[in-house]
Amino acid sequence: MGLGPVMLDLAGTDITAEEQDMLRHPACGGVILFTRNYESPGQLLELVRAIHAVRDPHLLVAVDHEGGRVQRFRKGFTHLPAASRIGQVWSSDRERGRALARTMGWLLAAELRAMEIDFSFAPVLDLAHGVSGVIGDRAWHRSPRGVTELAHPFMEGLQEAGMEAVGKHFPGHGGVREDSHLTLPVDERPLEELRQHDLVPFARMVEHGIAGIMPAHVVYRRVDDKPAGFSAFWLNGVLRHELGFQGAIFSDDLSMAAADVGGSFADRARLAIDAGCDMVLVCNHPEGAAEVLDALAGHDDPASRTRLARMHGRGGQPMGELQQTRRWQEAVAALEALEDEPNLELDV
Repeated sequence: MGLGPVMLDLAGTDITAEEQDMLRHPACGGVILFTRNYESPGQLLELVRAIHAVRDPHLLVAVDHEGGRVQRFRKGFTHLPAASRIGQVWSSDRERGRALARTMGWLLAAELRAMEIDFSFAPVLDLAHGVSGVIGDRAWHRSPRGVTELAHPFMEGLQEAGMEAVGKHFPGHGGVREDSHLTLPVDERPLEELRQHDLVPFARMVEHGIAGIMPAHVVYRRVDDKPAGFSAFWLNGVLRHELGFQGAIFSDDLSMAAADVGGSFADRARLAIDAGCDMVLVCNHPEGAAEVLDALAGHDDPASRTRLARMHGRGGQPMGELQQTRRWQEAVAALEALEDEPNLELDV
């Protein structure tokens, strides 16, 4: 049985009988983990192994683990800085900024691979326009060059540790004030302005071979009347054909308020898949997840399965062994040193 097009979540620190049935559903392809699923490194490793044991090839296990305020696992893991902190360094010392970005990518992935997690939804490729609170310090920099010059070595660090990258939130969430978790943001900028600015990091990262992209639940009204994650213009027209992206497209969570415009959960999932998504996320809504599994039960796309299979993690060391290595110790020291330096304002 190949990977299905749906990524689900779990309620707690182990798998319930009902969740086990959902994970065995042919339409299921992965699980996203949250802080509520974590108690300790040992418990997390057992949970990930239990998820992987459900199917062969194993279900993808993912997490939002970027650093800063978006880091689902904290106790027992290295505290990672926000991307903007590395962007501040890059503004004054580009070589050091790039080195720190690569170090952070490697460290993030090495610790997650010690837990046998397949990938993180990172890096953020949005620009720090100084407008979006939900993006804020998650963005590397205000300039397309700054974002690209940091996201690329970050991705190389991930890959070195056995993990692929997922860039988000295509074609750019940084230009709207509204939080798509709470409402549907509308970006009024024309396509040409987006091409010259927000789209640039995505285009460059596609050239660098990024394996995954997550679109934004944002409407770019002067371009298309649908949110990017439901828009064939954005996903097939711009991302696939214009930019040449050949990797996996993951919807943002279909339970977010901004996705309500798509109708029922089944309708939202079909819209996302028809627009070009390979996998849809349904979080914090078990009834909606069940509805989506049933709606996509007959979905069969061999090309999509191939793209998703690339997201499986590779290699990794047990956490105890990893923490004894010189590489890990030097990486932790390099990132911790940032906390002792003056924390400049975000360069926006």
